[in-house]
Amino acid sequence: MAQATAAAGKGLEGVTATTSAISSIIGSTLTYRGIDINELAEHSSFEEVAYLLWCGELPKRRQLEDFKQELADQRELSPQLLEAIGRFPSNANPMVSLRTAASMLAFYEPLAEDMEEDANRKKAVGLLAKLPTIVAAIQRLRSGQTPVAPDPSLTEAANFLYMLSNERPPDSTARIMDVVLILHADHELNASTFAARVAASTLSDMHSAVVAALCTLKGPLHGGANQAVMAMLERIGSVENVPTYIRGALERKERIMGFGHRVYKEGDPRARWLKSLSERLARETGNPKWIEISKGIEEAVKADKGLLPNVDFYSASVYTYLGMPRDLFTAIFAMSRVSGWIAHILEQYGNNRLIRPRAEYIGPPQRPYVPLSER
Repeated sequence: MAQATAAAGKGLEGVTATTSAISSIIGSTLTYRGIDINELAEHSSFEEVAYLLWCGELPKRRQLEDFKQELADQRELSPQLLEAIGRFPSNANPMVSLRTAASMLAFYEPLAEDMEEDANRKKAVGLLAKLPTIVAAIQRLRSGQTPVAPDPSLTEAANFLYMLSNERPPDSTARIMDVVLILHADHELNASTFAARVAASTLSDMHSAVVAALCTLKGPLHGGANQAVMAMLERIGSVENVPTYIRGALERKERIMGFGHRVYKEGDPRARWLKSLSERLARETGNPKWIEISKGIEEAVKADKGLLPNVDFYSASVYTYLGMPRDLFTAIFAMSRVSGWIAHILEQYGNNRLIRPRAEYIGPPQRPYVPLSER
């Protein structure tokens, strides 16, 4: 790890904690391995992006086809794991279920403790392929439905939608899901990625590092923010209620979820894509309600606070238009972001130093122990 280049602010703001060749944020430009997220969202596929994040270069046609086949071959879950998921409480938070199931994957992975490069590559494929199957199984089982076996002929995005609904999605819908996965794949040294790298720096196994990231993503100030956004849209109910709701929330100094970003100051490029996808889905479904409320909130918050939407804001309505229940949003986020976590875990393993920062002590000065009888 590189030495910190600035004094630590609250939440390590302004601190550069490491070097990385995976993704960068400069101004309002996000790149994966140097390629602008806008170009990838326009032209690429999620499988191609995952390969890029892990290998550093875009795949040639044969490499991409081989990678897709590797993923398709690894999607199925063991009967023991499916049985265990079926015993999870139906009212459990899906992220609790996902982190538990992801940890359990190691039980059925012969290479779980093997830290050789080839073994880690195979585990990476297994994790990326199986997390969508787990998320779909969690949703169906808690709804009293039978899990749908993955279809190896479908892309990662299309297959997830198929496993969730038991219906093959139209190509246009599958492509929207594909773009959503691309936009969420990586985001420099965010909280969950940092947690994954901290775990990996101890030379803990890949499953443990991914579980550390999942636990971090669950928080409402990170991956859980999109869920909070949708809850807000539902509370507002109609575009006519937006001005009163936002004015009241700001007067009470409540946080408006899905706005502002510690890194982006001129707007999150992913939010612009997600807004466009939400508008498209609103037209296709004939239901403009959620996009109209979202646009109203964006205008009100920008006018009053000068804040712009981040990735969480419009992803909430996109997921809703795609038929996802609100409490599943963060788990869907994780299905994509695991590609970035794995890239960072592999990078950490490749040039490792234990991450062990210091804390500035602000407690009482050194003092003697007072015996119990004298207190």
